[in-house]
Amino acid sequence: MQLLNLLDELQTIARNGLYYATNPYDRERYERLMQLVLEYYSKTLYVPAEEVAKRLSGELGYITPKVGADAAIFNEKGEILLVLRSDDQRWCLPCGWTEPNESPKETAIRETREETGLDVQVLQLVDVFFRPASEHNLHSLIAIVYLCEIVGGTLQLSHEHLDARYWRIEEVPIWHATHQEYAEAAYKLWQARSIS
Repeated sequence: MQLLNLLDELQTIARNGLYYATNPYDRERYERLMQLVLEYYSKTLYVPAEEVAKRLSGELGYITPKVGADAAIFNEKGEILLVLRSDDQRWCLPCGWTEPNESPKETAIRETREETGLDVQVLQLVDVFFRPASEHNLHSLIAIVYLCEIVGGTLQLSHEHLDARYWRIEEVPIWHATHQEYAEAAYKLWQARSIS
């Protein structure tokens, strides 16, 4: 995945350069750099260059890591609520990208409602995690994980998922990206709060 990290950095340089450059020669250089990035993303991910360009063009302005928020929800047995993603058939915490003018806490609450039908409130910040570009994301990302508790709603599936259920962390068969790390950090916090 080192190539994807390099491509992420190069596309950030190219896009920031195109955003700020006023000299036509500099713009040509950044445009060429962006063409090369699209070509190599396409070859690496087996995705048409046009599709890569479409994904990348959705962002304007200065390029920074994407920010997402995750909700860690435990039952009384210490099992964590996970959803089975339909895109890669791996288990993850309810999560999603932070929308414009939305706080990460609001994201965790909204995404949990959208993905599970449950209403939650945030109890405490678990941690802030960094994940470099990978096959899952063309961009590096920052994940903000919150310990949450259910305050209403009924557990139900969204169109994005194949299943939703509580798991003992050590029994989860396959995790999405770095969600096992998030779950383990949240479990330590949940344990500490349960003891106190």
